[in-house]
Amino acid sequence: MLLAVDAGNTNTVFAVFDDGGEGEEAPRGQWRAMTDARRTSDEYAVWLGQLLAQAGVQLADIDEAIVSSVVPQGIGALKSLCTDHCGCEARVVGEPGVELGIAVNVPRPEEVGADRLVNTIGAHIRHPGALIILDFGTATTFDSVSAEGAYEGGIIAPGIGLSLEALHQAAAQLPRIAVKRPEEVIAKATVPAMQSGIYWGYVGLIEGIVARMKAEIAAPVTTVATGGLAGLFGDATDAIDAVDPDLTIRGLREIHRRNRGSP
Repeated sequence: MLLAVDAGNTNTVFAVFDDGGEGEEAPRGQWRAMTDARRTSDEYAVWLGQLLAQAGVQLADIDEAIVSSVVPQGIGALKSLCTDHCGCEARVVGEPGVELGIAVNVPRPEEVGADRLVNTIGAHIRHPGALIILDFGTATTFDSVSAEGAYEGGIIAPGIGLSLEALHQAAAQLPRIAVKRPEEVIAKATVPAMQSGIYWGYVGLIEGIVARMKAEIAAPVTTVATGGLAGLFGDATDAIDAVDPDLTIRGLREIHRRNRGSP
């Protein structure tokens, strides 16, 4: 049984697969926790063990693991979770010996976040042709993928949560709010005005950046949105062609499959 872990700046996603990486089987279970680099492997084991039990799985059933993380301080605990509680060595994206099987066509490939490369693989195996991957995370990223599956570069913009927090912190009279799609663009009170500015402002950001990327790519392109807020924006603009929330986990599973049998 395969454990796939995607540790982002805000949330960490755990998924388990019965088949260890072959075929198109959906995860046996998938869970999300707040990322905390101070969490120990024992704490992960207690939390994950209880959730696995609900799916009829035990930590001891896991004999393969793969990890992607953009939080270097937390990788050690995740690796220890696998060795100490599952009895297997985790492959970690970005570490020596873990081959992605794609070209990374930028001058400094090591600077590209592991999640963005994993998304590239997860999107390419599901969506044919050239792609723009829009990922709503702590940062909002736009990545270009060639029709052959190569990573071609991208854009990093402030995430929605960061923008909301900046409004609250920098303006004394603006409250902390949740993002939602407002019924009207022109608001008549402070909170709806903030929600409209964030929501429709991000729609404008999406449409503008995607249009400029398509002009540079100069070929038919499919835009795929992923991340926690992808569903909220998926039907708000024609700039998004598809919403695919499981790109990263699917990409991790494919990387594991490509490296299966290697030391």
